Amino acid sequence: MTLQNDFHAMVEYASKAPSGHNTQPWFFTLGADAITITPDFSKRLPVVDPDDREFFISLGCAAENLRIAANHYGYATTTAVSAAGTITVRLDKQPGAQLDPLFAQIPLRQTNRARYDGRNIPQALLDGVLAAAQSDDTVRLRVWDKNAPQFAQLAELVMDGNRAQLGDEAFKRELLSWIRFNKAHSERTLDGLSYAVMGAPNLPAWISRPIIRAMLNAKRQNRSDRAKIASSSHLLLIASTEDNPATWLATGRTLQRTLLALTQHGIAHAYLNQPCEVPAQRAQLAQLPALGGKQPQILLRLGYAAAMPYSQRRAVDSVIQTTQAA
Repeated sequence: MTLQNDFHAMVEYASKAPSGHNTQPWFFTLGADAITITPDFSKRLPVVDPDDREFFISLGCAAENLRIAANHYGYATTTAVSAAGTITVRLDKQPGAQLDPLFAQIPLRQTNRARYDGRNIPQALLDGVLAAAQSDDTVRLRVWDKNAPQFAQLAELVMDGNRAQLGDEAFKRELLSWIRFNKAHSERTLDGLSYAVMGAPNLPAWISRPIIRAMLNAKRQNRSDRAKIASSSHLLLIASTEDNPATWLATGRTLQRTLLALTQHGIAHAYLNQPCEVPAQRAQLAQLPALGGKQPQILLRLGYAAAMPYSQRRAVDSVIQTTQAA
């Protein structure tokens, strides 16, 4: 019974991982000596993520949270990935194992979509954080401060991405389907992009829905993103050697360690993935000399900011698909 309680707690931490539009695209199966993460393809985002690239990155984030939590509960882990993208984390009880200091950051990490306070992150601090997080040879992290020419170049690619995405009615329909317009809506679904994490007031849906629809235009979004980028200290681009599900999963694991390490040092982050999602802009990103031919996967802005409300998560029991007898 204690074993299953440990595994249940590990799933709770794993499910705090970030995911595209907060779709939480995972199921967990508890075995006698392993936890399996199975993709929930009903949570795909076929417009913004037609190749399931960000979908598998999200699963990699969950797998890394699971590994870190397992370590906290005294288990050594071995991870295997099937061709279909199912992740099996084998768990071997190992009392006295050295604990991962990032465990405490799992419930604290959040995507902070607010405007930051403009303070600069010390370069030596950021370099140390990123060096510690980069443990997979297939994934590379590249960072630029606001004075670097690449910073402005990346910002313009974000603007181009907004124009492409917000000019696409299918993109807007998909995004709106995952927006939770008020507290009641958010608490009913326990997923999606809530009004609170976007900094909006809690209004009746009949008021907030048309307001949010009206805000989905490129001119307004670019004005907002320019201000948010200008308030940030650095831009961080995560790239990989290949472009396939196995590498996307590895990217997710590195991404999650990076986000937890940033959180540990009080550094806020938010996604600017438009240039990674629109093919024309992604091709331009791939030409950056700093990438050395690697594939761009995730773009983030970094800085300092007060905490925002946290995204909702589904109840743990709802993401445990089946429980095998131990």
